[in-house]
Amino acid sequence: MSNRITPVGTVASPGVEDAPAAAPSLRITSVSKRFGAVQAIADVSLEVRPGEVHALLGENGAGKSTLMNVASGSIVPDEGTVEIGGVALTAGSPIAAQERGLAIVRQHPALMPDLTVAENMAVALPGRLGTGARTAQDEMRRHLARARCQADLGDRVEDLTVAQRQLLELAKALAQDPTVLVLDEPTAPLGRDAAAELLELVRELAAQGTAIVYISHRLPEVREIADRATVMRDGTVRATAGMDELTDDQILELIVGRSIEATFPDKRPPGGDEEPVLSLAGFSGPGFADVDLRIAPGEIVGLAGIAGNGQAELLRALAGLERSAGVVRLNGREIKLGHERRARAAGIAYLPSDRHEEGLMMSLSVRENASVSSLSRFARGGVMRPAAERRAVTEQRDALRIRTGSLETPVSALSGGNQQKVVLARAMLSQPTLILADEPTQGVDAGARMEIYRILREAAASGIPVLVVSSDSIELEGLCDRIVVFSRGQVVRELSGDDVTEEAMARAIVTATSIRRADDEHDDGPGRLAAVRRFASSDYGPAVILVAVILLLGAYTFNDNSRVLSSFNVTSMLTLLSVLIFISFGQLLVIMTGGIDLSVGPLAGFLVVVASFFVVDGKGAGVMIAGFALMIVIAVLVGLVNGSLIRFGGFTPIAATLATYIALQGLSQLLRPEQGGYISSGVTDAIQTDVGGIPVAFLVAVAVAIVLEHGLRRRRWGLRLRAAGSREEAAHAVGVPVRRTVILAYVGAALMTCAGAVLLMAQLGIGDASQGTSYTLSCITAVVLGGASLFGGRGSFIGVLLGAFLIQQITNATTFLGLSQAWQYWAVGLLALLAAGLYTQVRRGRRRAW
Repeated sequence: MSNRITPVGTVASPGVEDAPAAAPSLRITSVSKRFGAVQAIADVSLEVRPGEVHALLGENGAGKSTLMNVASGSIVPDEGTVEIGGVALTAGSPIAAQERGLAIVRQHPALMPDLTVAENMAVALPGRLGTGARTAQDEMRRHLARARCQADLGDRVEDLTVAQRQLLELAKALAQDPTVLVLDEPTAPLGRDAAAELLELVRELAAQGTAIVYISHRLPEVREIADRATVMRDGTVRATAGMDELTDDQILELIVGRSIEATFPDKRPPGGDEEPVLSLAGFSGPGFADVDLRIAPGEIVGLAGIAGNGQAELLRALAGLERSAGVVRLNGREIKLGHERRARAAGIAYLPSDRHEEGLMMSLSVRENASVSSLSRFARGGVMRPAAERRAVTEQRDALRIRTGSLETPVSALSGGNQQKVVLARAMLSQPTLILADEPTQGVDAGARMEIYRILREAAASGIPVLVVSSDSIELEGLCDRIVVFSRGQVVRELSGDDVTEEAMARAIVTATSIRRADDEHDDGPGRLAAVRRFASSDYGPAVILVAVILLLGAYTFNDNSRVLSSFNVTSMLTLLSVLIFISFGQLLVIMTGGIDLSVGPLAGFLVVVASFFVVDGKGAGVMIAGFALMIVIAVLVGLVNGSLIRFGGFTPIAATLATYIALQGLSQLLRPEQGGYISSGVTDAIQTDVGGIPVAFLVAVAVAIVLEHGLRRRRWGLRLRAAGSREEAAHAVGVPVRRTVILAYVGAALMTCAGAVLLMAQLGIGDASQGTSYTLSCITAVVLGGASLFGGRGSFIGVLLGAFLIQQITNATTFLGLSQAWQYWAVGLLALLAAGLYTQVRRGRRRAW
């Protein structure tokens, strides 16, 4: 075959040149997309055939991900067409692409951290996983096993490792039985063995006829797996050719637009017996034990081994992010770790593997991200000196060659490689004595990789030792002066000089015989303890705590005053409680989406005022029915206004619902400047009916809680609600109609408030503009006590019911205990603080990379 590169716009055939080409499974024709002034992709065409592994190569920012987002329906192109299986993709939505047979495994998985593994699969694949619950779970387990993912269906995604999340994303894609599978950096977070298994799976899928688009920055991996490659640069296609038609140098030149002389900078010449900058003796922590290590000035030392064998955990422990024991000396002085502030004070700079979640504040500018760890350098008397800050950041920008139009550009607008260099700039501005780099080039293109290698080598040459963890053995071989090989949390071999080779690392890993110490196993310990811990961190854990508190408070109050359990008091308390329960249910619907509704209290009061003009003695049944109908219509309109202001108007939930709060309170005062409009006694009596001393309204509230809880866990609307609040961009990527879900949540909150207002109307018996507002804070407190997360995605209607019960019980108990009203506020406030703190600690895993 001739050694040529196919001109842009044509396609080379793999294998025999004259072989007939199969009809493409994916055809992208003349697609363009602009974001504001930035032309992301321009006139791009691509064809992928059945059974072909087609590599899509290019630097970060070249347009690869944008192109695949267009193909998957996440982004609507300005121009051009997408055909999947010969059918044009007319609707720009992920669901439409899925229905055509395209599945995508994103570099940053589209997962909802607050949902379980099973729930993530269910929300992304509605109707694709069998009919019965057992059948669906069996299918989920089959696809997880197929993707080599060992996560349990009941595991919450936030507790999974980065590698497990990536494999779960793959399992979701496999469950679609796709005809086109897009893999975006699929092996980036995986160890050697897991990556090899994934590549074998790719071969199997291709042999079965699946068309695969494979995006990767790892050329050896691409050459091993791909049939053809398309190279993009600056949003356009530069070439398409068979892999056997392109040399690595040609590919790199096409990617970066220039020839590449050397990938790795020259290593440090062998030194003498220098005094080490870092010395570890018996250093131990979660996942590693008894590590002895010495690093000399200017040395780059790599930590090698299969992912999960303690390398990354050691870096986190040195950064103060994990507990640790043993002796740590830095520049001859013993330091105590255990907290990141101590590590930073000692001059340790840490570059996390996940720059998006742990390394950068994506909404802040390049300047703010670079200088955030060094603000004391640019302050005098506690006052910032902007000129000094800008000068220092500008120097780092130029030295590290960060491509950004301005220092005030949001860091989210930069390419992955430039984002990583911003993380490096922050480390250098902190004037470190030690740099810890965890996967420093993960998800970074070839050109940016070389610049990062240069930066790390220049830092080392200035006398700063660098400790590197990487799953890329070629990277470790080319960059590092020494290699320390880990197996099961222990050092099994140290390589230096000519022994620093990929082969030597592999041999050390596969021949290791170390055994992990018993106390280094998973923190959850035995299965029973793990199950207890899992339940405690679940949405139902808070309910158990609330039941215990309710019983203890009830026993204490009864012991002091037995009249607390009198029939009259129980009926009265449960009647008052029913109002709070319904309004709290509405608040939970909104908080589950990550929002909040401050208007529920005034809305309840306003609806009572409206009822006082219709549901009164002397009015006919038709008028009363019209009054109830008007209350429902007003509630729906208020919910629509709140939701629309937030989703279409761009208001924050607090701003939008606060404006509604004020407007409703004003309308109430306008309609009823004074109390008036006595509610019909017949209606009041009907609403306050009880059975054996238990109000029917309370029994209805309990029934509603059970129905809503079932829907929240088992119905599509509940999964969508939780998904939207857990991680909105991921929910959108898997086809959840986030905008509609959020708006309907506010409508649902208003309707629940309307139900509460009907009960409040019966209790008050008169229109009163001053009533209702107190329920805003009370219902938020009930939601917090019930264990819901104010950030969205977590919560339980059963927990909220119990939270509301505890609030009403405290109010009731203070009366029977002879305490002042102030104790009601103190007790409820203290319990809310304790609950929020306790739930946060219980749910805090060893890592949170979201």
